Amino acid sequence: MLLGEAMEQEERWKEQEVNYAGVVGENVEILSRNPKNYFQAVSDIENCETVTIDGKLFIPETKKPLPLVVVVPGSLGVGPNHKAHTETLVSEGYAVFLLDPFGARSVESTVENQTQYSFAASAYDLLVTYQTLSQHPLIDAERIAAQGHSRGGSAVLTASMRNFADPIIGSESGFAAIYSVYPWCGHQFKNSQTGYTQVRAIVGEIDNWVSIKQIETQIQAINANHGKATMCIVDGAHHSFDRYEPVHHMSEARVAPEAPILFLEDNGAMIDPETKQPNADLVDYDIFVHAMKQGYGRLGADIGGIGDQPEIFKKDMLEFYSQCLNLEEAQSE
Repeated sequence: MLLGEAMEQEERWKEQEVNYAGVVGENVEILSRNPKNYFQAVSDIENCETVTIDGKLFIPETKKPLPLVVVVPGSLGVGPNHKAHTETLVSEGYAVFLLDPFGARSVESTVENQTQYSFAASAYDLLVTYQTLSQHPLIDAERIAAQGHSRGGSAVLTASMRNFADPIIGSESGFAAIYSVYPWCGHQFKNSQTGYTQVRAIVGEIDNWVSIKQIETQIQAINANHGKATMCIVDGAHHSFDRYEPVHHMSEARVAPEAPILFLEDNGAMIDPETKQPNADLVDYDIFVHAMKQGYGRLGADIGGIGDQPEIFKKDMLEFYSQCLNLEEAQSE
């Protein structure tokens, strides 16, 4: 049930001096928290320990507020593909914030252990990032999108759910668009309402790290609740197919794509897979252990891009934001 992307972590992202398309990245700190599970994030966030995460904000020269894309990495933190997508988007004229959720938590990788901090914390990071950056005078608060990869893809989907977001940022606020890239969808709210947010998921046809069926279930649930969600399956593509590197096997990856979906109540309580009753005390570790005991876990998965797959991803990404964020209108106003 563990997901990730094989990317080597360099020095802390905030310590790197980066210039994309003539725009120098500015370090921005975000006050977040470490809820132990979704219930605590929704119902008891004030009693969670605080953590100050950070990332780099790139804002092209502008006289008027710009649409923003928040990019969230996967299980090995900020990697070359996330940097490449950030540079592409900045070159197109978008403001971009590339978040590092790991550095401040002293996490290098979650590939072998996703429970170093909760999936709920990952989603909470996104909402407080939205709150912070929506106040920036050069960012259009009505045109903020979140793009997450792998574990980050899970985070952006959860952050789009109104039953998760409303108690944290209020019912009138939220992301305009969500671009969820080969996400793990093993945790899903029974009531998957995303309001006005436009959602798109993209995944490889032969991804053996995450479950395409679970992603389809999530997209269908959003649409069944009057949301706007689409999905793209890229022919012959593996996990992390947006990376310009040969497909290779990660033997240390712990995955369980066939494990059943763990559903959540509106208040964030997990439905106990044994009793079938809501349990506000269950945490990610409990669910992962249960899945392993049921025989769903295995070691090893494949990642990498083949041929023009990274370019297919880039085209899909830019088309989605062109439709949802209307950069041209922002630039012409």
